[in-house]
Amino acid sequence: MRGQGKELEKGQKKGQGSEKELRLVQRTTLFTVMLASFAHPFTSSSLGIAIPFIGEELQASATSLSWIISAMMLTTVALSVPFGRLADLWGRRRIFNLGIFIVFVATLLGSFAPTLTILIMLRVLQGIGGAMVISTNMALLIDVFPAQERGRVLGLSTMCVYIGLSLGPVLGGLITHYFGWRAIFIATSGVILLAFIVAVISTLRLSKAASTPATKRADLSISPTSIALYIVAILSLMYGFTVFAQHVYSYILLGVGCALFIVFARHESRAAHPVIEVRLFKGNRNFIFSNLAALLNYAATFALGYILAIYLEVIKGYPADVAGLILITQPVLMAIISPIAGRLSDRWSPFKMSSVGMAICAVSMLSFLFLDITSPLIHVVVNLMIVGFGFGLFSSPNTNAVMSCVSPKDSGLANSMLNTMRSVGQVSSMAIITIVMHFTIGDALIEDASFSGIMKTFNTTFIIFAVLCAVGVLLSLNRRQQEKPSVPKR
Repeated sequence: MRGQGKELEKGQKKGQGSEKELRLVQRTTLFTVMLASFAHPFTSSSLGIAIPFIGEELQASATSLSWIISAMMLTTVALSVPFGRLADLWGRRRIFNLGIFIVFVATLLGSFAPTLTILIMLRVLQGIGGAMVISTNMALLIDVFPAQERGRVLGLSTMCVYIGLSLGPVLGGLITHYFGWRAIFIATSGVILLAFIVAVISTLRLSKAASTPATKRADLSISPTSIALYIVAILSLMYGFTVFAQHVYSYILLGVGCALFIVFARHESRAAHPVIEVRLFKGNRNFIFSNLAALLNYAATFALGYILAIYLEVIKGYPADVAGLILITQPVLMAIISPIAGRLSDRWSPFKMSSVGMAICAVSMLSFLFLDITSPLIHVVVNLMIVGFGFGLFSSPNTNAVMSCVSPKDSGLANSMLNTMRSVGQVSSMAIITIVMHFTIGDALIEDASFSGIMKTFNTTFIIFAVLCAVGVLLSLNRRQQEKPSVPKR
């Protein structure tokens, strides 16, 4: 496949572009991807701090409010892989630009949502656009930058993800405190609009500088059956898990999801152009366990900010801006430790480093069990620091471990699969809280729920999170350092 970087090079040789134009395309592409990488986690983390206020204004129950986060994530996890495949056919920039525009429209309309139902529907629309962006953003950087610069630009994009996670609770708390939760959508839509404008400029410059404006794969086809099976299977499984025990049909959905995944796996193993390369998992235990470790770690840590925001604002009575400043502790440590751990994993075993990181997360979750109404603030802050350190020690080395399990030609596919595991873990994390809340405080409004009921929710959730981390540690310890990937050839 010829990437856009090669097309730029070709255009330059034909006199269709200049060095200045090529660098401008690279800079605008990087800037757009960085803005998009910032906006996606910022929206979720900033809304997490505003949940109690949204619930109070829209008169929504604690169980229903969790769908503000889950709806977008569920949509993203269901559509990221199909959109990534479609981008190969229709052009990555087209999918990326359309995705940014959809996210902008949905985010702006979110500031006017009159009911929780409409807000959740708009979050689904955000998830559709977000899936289009996530499935193409890293590939765009690889397309336009030469190999010797890819590590730097991918690192900058990853940095923006952590900045979004770090600033979300702080800025979200300040915006909510002084202007209301709807202002979060307005502020975020401004960032996304800027990203869309720069993306269009970059596309126009690319058309001028290169002979082909978008990366396409004419040699590929896509099976509608594969896409349909994948989407229905993962939505059935994830939605069934999210509403588990709340409705009778949740059991049916779980059964349907599992059955469809089996059918999907059999179909993909025979497909000429599969949506997911099932063969990548055969005989590659390290690859399987590393992906499962990522899923379990995200499932055990992603919703921590959501549940602690309720604790700090409802139980402890802190205003939203103060709660945001407290919650920033975890992502800041993640941002500091992750790049250091990534570099160290090139020298030491990434399998062992990621196992230690998950073990630290498990210890922190157990420590959160001692959290109660009278706990001092330092208890929360120290534990957030421990989680941030443990997650930072896990994330980059585990990514390195996944990539070491496959050959270079499969690195893009391996990265896509790892991102899917992360998204599934995030959805699962919110689903766990939703299920626990259903059994502990039911459909009561957060402000009307008893302190004992909320604390029971916290304790149960942290026990589950600690168990997930412990299972992840066991899986991680069963991996072995390997020199070469052992992926069967197609």
